[in-house]
Amino acid sequence: MQLAPEQATVQQADGSWREVDAKSVALGAQVRVKPGERLALDGQITHGRSTIDQSPITGESLPVDKAEGDGVFAGTVNATGSFEYRVTARAGDSTLARILHAVQAAQGARAPTQRFVDRFAQVYTPIVFALAVAVAVLPPLLLDGDWLGWIYKALVLLVIACPCALVISTPVTIVSGLAAAARLGILVKGGVYLEEGRKLAWLALDKTGTLTHGKPVQTDFALLGNTTEAEARSLAASLASRSDHPVSRAVAQAAQRDGINLHTVDQFEALPGRGTQGQIAGTRYTLGNHRLVHEQGLCSDALEAQLTALELQGKTAILLANTQGVLAVFAVADTLKDSSRQAIQELNALGVRTSLLTGDNAHTARAIADQVGIAEAQGDLLPQDKLQRIETALTEHGPQGKVGMVGDGINDAPALARADIGFAMGAAGTGTAIETADVALMDDDLRKLPRFVRLSRATHTLLVQNIVLALGIKAVFLVLTLMGSGTMWMAVFADVGASLLVVGNGLRLLRFK
Repeated sequence: MQLAPEQATVQQADGSWREVDAKSVALGAQVRVKPGERLALDGQITHGRSTIDQSPITGESLPVDKAEGDGVFAGTVNATGSFEYRVTARAGDSTLARILHAVQAAQGARAPTQRFVDRFAQVYTPIVFALAVAVAVLPPLLLDGDWLGWIYKALVLLVIACPCALVISTPVTIVSGLAAAARLGILVKGGVYLEEGRKLAWLALDKTGTLTHGKPVQTDFALLGNTTEAEARSLAASLASRSDHPVSRAVAQAAQRDGINLHTVDQFEALPGRGTQGQIAGTRYTLGNHRLVHEQGLCSDALEAQLTALELQGKTAILLANTQGVLAVFAVADTLKDSSRQAIQELNALGVRTSLLTGDNAHTARAIADQVGIAEAQGDLLPQDKLQRIETALTEHGPQGKVGMVGDGINDAPALARADIGFAMGAAGTGTAIETADVALMDDDLRKLPRFVRLSRATHTLLVQNIVLALGIKAVFLVLTLMGSGTMWMAVFADVGASLLVVGNGLRLLRFK
């Protein structure tokens, strides 16, 4: 909630502007936002235009151009222009506040898991104790048996039946599994999540910062005008280096990396929502988006087709132009992590169905999903939309198939909390996401997801082995005791020996690779 400032610049009844407490601002009030300022309330722009970083709310990798009539969210950052907007939700009802409430509600909705061993021990222990008392008392009273002999048999029975091995088998195995996970860079917040990971049937993944690096880079360059590649890139980078927009920075950084020299730019001007322009060596150049080139009347059918092809790949196109025409096209995109494609392949091989949920547009979502091998992709999702998709999946898969969510941002927090298992990107993730999630991947390597599933399955195998081992040994010696062949050394082996066996077996998880 600290993302939303406590003060907002609100228009008063006499037309003046004054900073007031954001919690006291009424619906319909006019709020003014300066460049670089964070928005205090949700609303709709009434005057002006700007570029806004909405990543805290929607997870979009690139800032979004906003004009009159567009909605804005509390907690987002105004990048360049100044604008006014009409408040559409009070501070306690903003999108950011609803994210907080959704996290709290989702965490409270998860039912606690009871272990089989705990339930078993509640019945097993009193039954065994009652049986031992019966063995010690009933034969001497009813059959005139030897009190000392039958008490000895009852003591042997009690030692054999002591549930120490059964009870200790679960925590030793779970703690070994948690330690093995930590060695792999996977921090699990409780044994229940390690146990349930083997049942993972459906996994939703965020895009920005999860599948991708979250930092736009230049991916494509096409020369269109009557100039050289080096000159076109130099002109574009000269304009881009004067802007702080992430798309411009990507073009400038690519030129700097390749050692391209820059020109001096005169009469530089930022064009909010469209791009930049300036004069280089007496010629006016513009570097901007599709809208800017269209306003200049420089579009053609061939250029439109080229831009559409780039947009379908999930890339943002910017164009370098002069008064005569378009000289070059640059494409900028948020690039995939090297580990993403392999992680999805391994998850599919393990039988885990994957889905992409992102606040980015549908074209970008589909393009990224195709690159990594995800069949289902949904874009333009707000936090509550992601939460709704998780709840739908929980209904579809029921208690047997577990639902997971992977994310790194505040906008992912409600879905992370509601999922059976929430995975946060531990290095790049926000504090809210890491606090809400059940598992943190410490170096943001998605290949840790299939490792977690395999470790969970190995943990379950050893848990079953230990329970069978503990109960099996006790069953054999109990039968021998009731048949009259049981001795105290057998009882000690059945108790202490079985405990050592299950401990040793559980510790094998420490060697998990």
